[in-house]
Amino acid sequence: MHRAFIALGANLEDPAAQVRAALADLTGSGDIALVAASSLYRTAPIGADGPDYINAVAAVNTPLPPTGLLSRLFAVEAHFGRTRSYRNAPRTLDLDLLLYDDQVLDGPELTLPHPRLHLRAFVLVPLAEIAPDLALPGRGSVAAWLPAVANQRIEKL
Repeated sequence: MHRAFIALGANLEDPAAQVRAALADLTGSGDIALVAASSLYRTAPIGADGPDYINAVAAVNTPLPPTGLLSRLFAVEAHFGRTRSYRNAPRTLDLDLLLYDDQVLDGPELTLPHPRLHLRAFVLVPLAEIAPDLALPGRGSVAAWLPAVANQRIEKL
């Protein structure tokens, strides 16, 4: 089994319900087991207009390889009506593979750790809630990066 961390977010069509339902859908398949899920958080969109996002982070165990897990995330997004009309567009669901064990990958399909996870409060704060001592490969601990995002608005629901 492998430990992965997944960011969940939405800002359209009852985003809190979308995030909760996506987590249930994702972990109801039998090959992705939920280990922990953060609280829900409200955040402003970054680099785009639109309504606030509802975000969370989940820790899961899975036998799937990283690309297989990424494919599953894309399938769940599609099931929830995700379209990719333009960069940072509002969305019904956004699932990002943040970490997969301690693997470091830099490929055309997948980069691990997620290249911007240490720069986003909507990822770091919920990640710190469920895994405060987690080490980010090549970057240090989750907790060490929290001051860098202290100026980003985030509200625990």
